[in-house]
Amino acid sequence: MPREPIARRPTMADVAAAAGVSTALVSIVMRDVPGASAATRERVLAAAAELGYRPDSRARLLRSSNSRLLGVVFHVQQDFHGSLLTGLYAAAAAVDHQITLSAVTPGRDERAAVNDLLQDRCEAVILLGPESPRAFLAEIGARTPVVALTRNVRHRLVDVVRTADDQGLHQAVDHLVQLGHRRIVHVEGGRSAGAAERRRGYTEAMRRHGLDAEARIVPGGADEDDGAAAARLLLAGGLPTAVTVFNDRCATGLLEVLRTSGVDVPGDVSVVGFDDSRLARLSFVDLTTVAQDVPLLSRLTVERAIARAQGETVVGREQVIPPRLVVRQTSGPVRVG
Repeated sequence: MPREPIARRPTMADVAAAAGVSTALVSIVMRDVPGASAATRERVLAAAAELGYRPDSRARLLRSSNSRLLGVVFHVQQDFHGSLLTGLYAAAAAVDHQITLSAVTPGRDERAAVNDLLQDRCEAVILLGPESPRAFLAEIGARTPVVALTRNVRHRLVDVVRTADDQGLHQAVDHLVQLGHRRIVHVEGGRSAGAAERRRGYTEAMRRHGLDAEARIVPGGADEDDGAAAARLLLAGGLPTAVTVFNDRCATGLLEVLRTSGVDVPGDVSVVGFDDSRLARLSFVDLTTVAQDVPLLSRLTVERAIARAQGETVVGREQVIPPRLVVRQTSGPVRVG
């Protein structure tokens, strides 16, 4: 007769009772190590299947001295963080590590997200585009290995893996100048990670092309609403012929307002974003953008986090990866006349 189903999640003790063996034998079978006869192994596996029991690999990792668990703090409102998470999962799996996540939301700050991971006994903590003060990041680094991904943090207790954000704006401005643009505006990212470096890159590139007098930085931010607000400022104050934007989300908001206002993109205004996120690749957006090398950033971050956790020698505290320009349909030659 089939056994009554267990309402709660079945445990190893339930499997042991069903199979008529000890929990130690169940553990041996589930870990697939020597110590159980073929008949016992078959009986235990049959009981586990009938009960729907699955070993809790996370609990086993946490009980060990080497958890092989990497904690990741991410911002739910940042589309690009989804791409980074995909890369981190793949990079961690390749070296037999697991990822545990802790989210930053409008009602939950980075401190709370980090504290939850520290309680999980993670080997190291990876912060995606952290916005907390440097002192707090150093505080984390004093307790556990920490890697800031995509933010430049200058402190000996914090490792950094990031894109050369300034070079990305060099590439964007160079591209637009080659298309004949001179009135190029930058919509900046406020206090977001990488924003200062991208502002600097824009200013440097404009100066290098002898366009100091044309340089103009417009307040922006990290999301679509910020881009929409920047577009309204540009419409009210006279449109440039090209715009570089802090990130793809901000660029998407800017594009929406420009197009609904009758502005031809790229005929009247060319637009270049940053990240090469999922948004940029949508067919109805098709955004020219600066791509970050997500697989490489992810692999280097995981390798660095594990090396620090295992006490290995790591050269330098920072790795900077060059970006690349991806040309799509939102940039084109300046219109003559």
